[in-house]
Amino acid sequence: MKVAEGQENALVVFQGKGIHRIWQDEEWYFSVIDIIKVLTESSRPRKYWSDLKSKLDEEGFEVSEKIGQLKLPAEDGKLRITDCATTKMGMGRNSI
Repeated sequence: MKVAEGQENALVVFQGKGIHRIWQDEEWYFSVIDIIKVLTESSRPRKYWSDLKSKLDEEGFEVSEKIGQLKLPAEDGKLRITDCATTKMGMGRNSI
């Protein structure tokens, strides 16, 4: 799949909310924090994700194998490292 020039970093809209994404290694990576914010309507999605990662780690899930850290544009326009995932995340035993 070829991505149009200037669309490598793009904001997509899901249920009226913005989700940051980046095209890398021939697939889209989406901001986990943005997805959590949309799906949970949490006012503190970073804290929600931090707590969830800790809980999953305690239960033996290997979150780091499925989640990558990439630079995405933040609200202030600067690039910030954030946890990202693809739509191909495994759902097998001990994976998220």
